[in-house]
Amino acid sequence: MNETLKKYFKGDAVVWAVIVSLSIISLLAVYSSTGTLAYKYQHGNTAYYVMKHFTFLFIGMVIIFVTHLIPYKYYSRLSQLLLLLSIPLLGLTLVFGRNINEASRWLTLPGLGFSFQTSDFAKLAIIMFVARQLSLKQETIKDFRRTFIPIIGWVSVVCLLILPANFSTAAILFASSILLMFVGRISAKQILMIGGIGVVIITLFVLLSLYVFHYEGRIHTWKARVENYISGKSEENFQVEQSKIAIATGGIIGKGPGNSVQRNFLPHPYSDFIYSIIIEEYGLGGGIIVLFFYLWLLFRAGIMVRKSDRTFPAFLAFGLTIILVFQAMVNMAVAVNLFPVTGQPLPLVSMGGSSMLFTCFALGIILSVSRDIKEHDANQIETEENIKEIELSIETNAN
Repeated sequence: MNETLKKYFKGDAVVWAVIVSLSIISLLAVYSSTGTLAYKYQHGNTAYYVMKHFTFLFIGMVIIFVTHLIPYKYYSRLSQLLLLLSIPLLGLTLVFGRNINEASRWLTLPGLGFSFQTSDFAKLAIIMFVARQLSLKQETIKDFRRTFIPIIGWVSVVCLLILPANFSTAAILFASSILLMFVGRISAKQILMIGGIGVVIITLFVLLSLYVFHYEGRIHTWKARVENYISGKSEENFQVEQSKIAIATGGIIGKGPGNSVQRNFLPHPYSDFIYSIIIEEYGLGGGIIVLFFYLWLLFRAGIMVRKSDRTFPAFLAFGLTIILVFQAMVNMAVAVNLFPVTGQPLPLVSMGGSSMLFTCFALGIILSVSRDIKEHDANQIETEENIKEIELSIETNAN
């Protein structure tokens, strides 16, 4: 059985274990947190949402399996195509996207009725592209005009297109790209400079929108969330207060699976605040275990970077892992009231469609990198053993 699994499921066994563990936790948490939703919209059919979620998880696992078998080198050229495709998709979303809470984030595919967040697609594309550019330009990595400007230019375009509808996603993507550039040996002075320019641009965007064009849109939402977070008034922080109640009443050991009470009060217990439900039902220990899985994933990515003898796979695995872990940390920080509400799902755990699928695509690529590293290590060990056998044979014949 073990040999069969190794034959078909290649790559880092620890990453596979993290994926399977988070998927199981996801199914349990989604089933529990959608009970109220089922009674409200599905006539009490509690299996409806968990089966829908299971379907997306299954499709996601297929995506992981297929993508992890594709050699990572193909993702280098694919990144250029994905990036060029993501720009018009983001533009179409801003103009024609489905508007929810004054934010156009979803684009519906004509004739299929399937909606997806184009920002999830763009995140993958830009991280893959930055990894490619960093690997190709290591010889001129400190050159401001030839290396830094082309990379940061594309990152800025994508983030600015995401910004009007989804500030938190744009911020996470920009921070992840900057960190990847730092790991890729881009000059720290150049990174600090672009950070300052970014703050100025966002400030001008907010001021011009509010006081010149008199357009608030999502800016009003950002402003309200920050003000509510600072003020700490319960009537203005209903979601956060319910989340804190869930965490506080969960205690050390939790109330047990399916015994959540706050799922009846939290507006999005199955997505934005699913971490609160996990702690309420499984206690502090359950929350720590979920946190540990994401940190473990980051640790394994660090090992991949250390073992890789090529720059592109190292940057690719690190970049994709860091953006998933950043997103997870932001989601958990919101749940425990360390950050204002952002609307970021918990990767591979929160109920969702396109977000789940793009997360699985990223995990598949990470496994593809780890598969290549394991195969390279195995070949190297085999070569060393053959050399030792030849040397031993020569020494025996000489004697």
